[in-house]
Amino acid sequence: MTSPADPPRAVRTDDTDGLPVPRRYAAIASLSCGSALIILDGGIANVALPSIAGDLRVAPSAVVSIVTVYQLMLVMLLLPLAGLGERIGLKRMYQGGQLVFTVATLLCFFARSLPFLLIVRAAQAIGAAGALSVSSALIRSTYPSKQLGRGLGINSVVISSAAAAAPTAGGLVLAFAPWPWVFACAVPLAIVSLLLGGALPDPPAQDRRFDAAGAVMCAATFGLVIGGAESGVHGDSPVVSAAIVLLGLLIGSRFVRRERHVENPILPLDLLAKPVVTLSAVGAFTAFTASMMLLLSMPFRLTQEFGFSIAAVGAALAPWPMTNMIVAPLSGMLSDRIPAGILGGIGMAISIGALLLIALLPAHPGYVDIAWRMALCGSGFGIFLPPNARLILGSATRDRAAAAGGLISTVRLVGQTTGATLLAGLLALGIGGGRAPALIAAGLALVAGLCSLARMRPSVRDPDRTEVADEVPTLKTTR
Repeated sequence: MTSPADPPRAVRTDDTDGLPVPRRYAAIASLSCGSALIILDGGIANVALPSIAGDLRVAPSAVVSIVTVYQLMLVMLLLPLAGLGERIGLKRMYQGGQLVFTVATLLCFFARSLPFLLIVRAAQAIGAAGALSVSSALIRSTYPSKQLGRGLGINSVVISSAAAAAPTAGGLVLAFAPWPWVFACAVPLAIVSLLLGGALPDPPAQDRRFDAAGAVMCAATFGLVIGGAESGVHGDSPVVSAAIVLLGLLIGSRFVRRERHVENPILPLDLLAKPVVTLSAVGAFTAFTASMMLLLSMPFRLTQEFGFSIAAVGAALAPWPMTNMIVAPLSGMLSDRIPAGILGGIGMAISIGALLLIALLPAHPGYVDIAWRMALCGSGFGIFLPPNARLILGSATRDRAAAAGGLISTVRLVGQTTGATLLAGLLALGIGGGRAPALIAAGLALVAGLCSLARMRPSVRDPDRTEVADEVPTLKTTR
């Protein structure tokens, strides 16, 4: 029997696509090490900022640019490099990005001035964008189609684990060594990833012209809009910040109009023309915005409103990533059998309830009061995200898998950046350390949940579905 939400279709049940075993396992290890390296080294610098500021004798406000430069470059380059990866080959782009990232990471070890460190951090971001832009497409070629959700769930765990481990790893390194070692400590992961990279799938490159003008306009749009917004919330001239955002929006408007007439656009309008992809992208954006806003606001609330120590704050927030590490791969495996709309709706319903419970914490909460709410909330987002990514990736043809993967990564980063920017604005208004961020996050989670449920409507589902999307999942499939 099939789910009533899924129209009848042919379901391929063979397991012949994807890489053969044991090559598949070597490719998974390479992709996992690469993702962990990029996420770990991208977040580990946050812990070292005070040490870097003192050693290089620069103001704390200036040293924060080490983080913002990295984030901005990533957001600006993910979609352009995904398009370039289709042109030169996904494996070549991934391995090249890993190599650039590794060399730049080693150069961070020798930085003795802030300008030089910013240059190599920008180079790190270029390499990271090259690898992340095609990693989802390589995951699709590594796993059999019927196991794609499992693969994306495992990758989600790797990313979440690396992000959660970054602060602890940075603190441990700083306890025994100077700050340059914070960057160098991840190099062994890079070496392992590069050595195992020969096992990666190597889909043929597409014989097509790279849209260089579109790539420049894409980078300018994201860079100006996000950079201008962050400039405004951090206290710079509101007039200048607004002008920067407006310029970015004008370029973006021209960019979108231009991309409508390009055969293989940098901005994947051909994919976003499918309602199921648009709903998935909007849902992912609001989910990442909500989660980042809550996670960044909780330390302020726990210390200022409830009097928690810094150590207690870390312990209270830890159940979120720990629960996510367990739930995400399970959700990914289930998404190979159950429609993403059902899983996403369940996940966001859990998250909305948990966010409301967090907003309505008692006057004097203990550790357990915080921990079980954070675990519940993390499990909800863990249920939602892997099936959502599977649906976006599976809705693209194989020659547009890199564009779909670039869209997934871009939506994640833009959502996280938006969440941080919104929280900064709330803090400037004096309400960022209370229950307001959790309530706003609940509203955003509601939008994500509605987007997920809307994908269940037959009128929304794409009638010309691709091979992986075709296999998504009925509640029970037949041969």
